Amino acid sequence: MSFLLTTILTGIGLSMDAFSLAIIYGTLGLSKRKMIVTSLVVGMYHFFMPLFGFLLGDLFLAEVIHNGEFLVGAIFTLIAVEMLLSYKKDEQPEMLQSIWSILLFGFTVSLDSFSVGIGFGTMEENMMISAIGFSLISAFFTYFGLTVGTRLSKHFGKTAILIGSVILLGLALKYFFLF
Repeated sequence: MSFLLTTILTGIGLSMDAFSLAIIYGTLGLSKRKMIVTSLVVGMYHFFMPLFGFLLGDLFLAEVIHNGEFLVGAIFTLIAVEMLLSYKKDEQPEMLQSIWSILLFGFTVSLDSFSVGIGFGTMEENMMISAIGFSLISAFFTYFGLTVGTRLSKHFGKTAILIGSVILLGLALKYFFLF
């Protein structure tokens, strides 16, 4: 398989978690500006994380992140609980309202691209081209997911937030127990 096709398919695969979570966050009624900023942040992380994986690779993975899946599961659980509490209180959740929450979201959906960078490093391919591809693809999929979530919110109202929080809890359980 050609390098470009491998990069595109890997980029799509890496973007699926950002896409699915973006649908959930899109139900929060984000402004167009926040949707663009969030998509760009996710794209930025999908650019840098594989490069860091390529450069730091095994050393970082072995010494710092012993169980990255547990960290992602914990973050998903916290976000889901916040969504459920806001649903019960009849208020809008605070997710993606600050740059810090947007950065956390981007980091969470980009952790897997770090390990992909390690793998791509073993193929001795041009990692910079791959990182650019991952970045563009993930930014697109994130924006598309946020747009879909916004449309779902218009059709389903607050029920979309409830559904999103349940999905996040399911994903958290997956990260806690299946990885």
